[in-house]
Amino acid sequence: MTTPVSNQRDQRIGERDRRINDRDTRIDVLRALALLTIFVDHVPGTVFENWTYKNFGFSDAAEAFVLISGISVALAYGAKFKPGGRLLATLKMWRRAGVLYISHIVITMVVIALFCAAAVFAHRPEMLTMINIEPLMKNTPQVLLGIVTLGHQLGYNNILPVYAALLLAAPAFVLFVGYRPVPALIVSGLLWLVAGIWQIAPPNYPEPGLWFLNPLSWQFLFNIGLAAMLHVKRGGRIPANSWLLGAAGIYVVGAAIWVHSPLWGQITWFNLPVVIGGFDKTFLSLPRLLHILSVSYLIVALPAVSNLFRVRPDNPLAILGKRSLPVFVAGTLLAMAAQVLKLINPGGPAYDTLLISAGIAMQFALALYLEWLAGLGQSRAKAAPEEVPHRRFAHPVPARAGGY
Repeated sequence: MTTPVSNQRDQRIGERDRRINDRDTRIDVLRALALLTIFVDHVPGTVFENWTYKNFGFSDAAEAFVLISGISVALAYGAKFKPGGRLLATLKMWRRAGVLYISHIVITMVVIALFCAAAVFAHRPEMLTMINIEPLMKNTPQVLLGIVTLGHQLGYNNILPVYAALLLAAPAFVLFVGYRPVPALIVSGLLWLVAGIWQIAPPNYPEPGLWFLNPLSWQFLFNIGLAAMLHVKRGGRIPANSWLLGAAGIYVVGAAIWVHSPLWGQITWFNLPVVIGGFDKTFLSLPRLLHILSVSYLIVALPAVSNLFRVRPDNPLAILGKRSLPVFVAGTLLAMAAQVLKLINPGGPAYDTLLISAGIAMQFALALYLEWLAGLGQSRAKAAPEEVPHRRFAHPVPARAGGY
């Protein structure tokens, strides 16, 4: 016999299953490829570093990650950000930003411990001068304060701070972009331009300088992804215009040639501001921005290309992209451990293959384990017996032994 409680539970489980089945695995696959590329790029000096995405154009996996993040926010919160649900959606976004902040602090502490352990036990004191650890050794109280306030970031550990900052501002982004997408993108673009021309960014502390990835600049790419997905969710489509496809294709091919020419060493084109004519990553210079947008447009607008990334939900790549945060945390720590091992023993191609393949295998293992664990919980929820009816004035007692 069914009860209202069991019916509601079955409805919730059915809705969750439908969301899983309706999930666009192309986004998960592309996110997974970005995460794996970041892992390989964060182990410099291996033979595989020469074959990642950054070697074939102006942008790299960081741009792909931020663009996909904007798309993901639209998918996760766009439908919820309506009158009556905005406060809850805002709190969820801020909670997610808090999780990212805590993850960043934990990663930072573990990475410092890794390099300190190598310096002590491998007798390699030079490890304490790498990836921006040296200021901590010289000015510990101030640098610890800088780490907590995100003013001091280790090398290769700069993505989560900018993502957390973007999520803090995401409620305003979703509200503005959802109501007035064109004016919102114009304002976002002007902020990107002003920040780039006048070099406005959050400052480092206690060391001089600015954040490596400036959220005032990267918000433009984030908002482009957000606006595009909100447009699609409202029933719009990304047009496959032949002129745009041709221009995007020419730009992507030209960028692939450019990065392997002597011109790649030049800081800027035609003495223009770096944000317009350069390749600066901190302020997301225009050539980098146009490159990731061109690549993305070709993937979206060409079905033959887009369908290459459409897989079953149980595909390992789709699962890895779905479990992005724990995989990113694990991948970052594995990359830093591989950096230490590579510095202690440079090795050769076989050694590089072992480091990279072991790190990738462990990330897949973590993602598959988390997916199995989630599936186990869902199976138990479906098989849970109904609650036992209780007498009036008595406390409700769940049917399963052991309580809640």
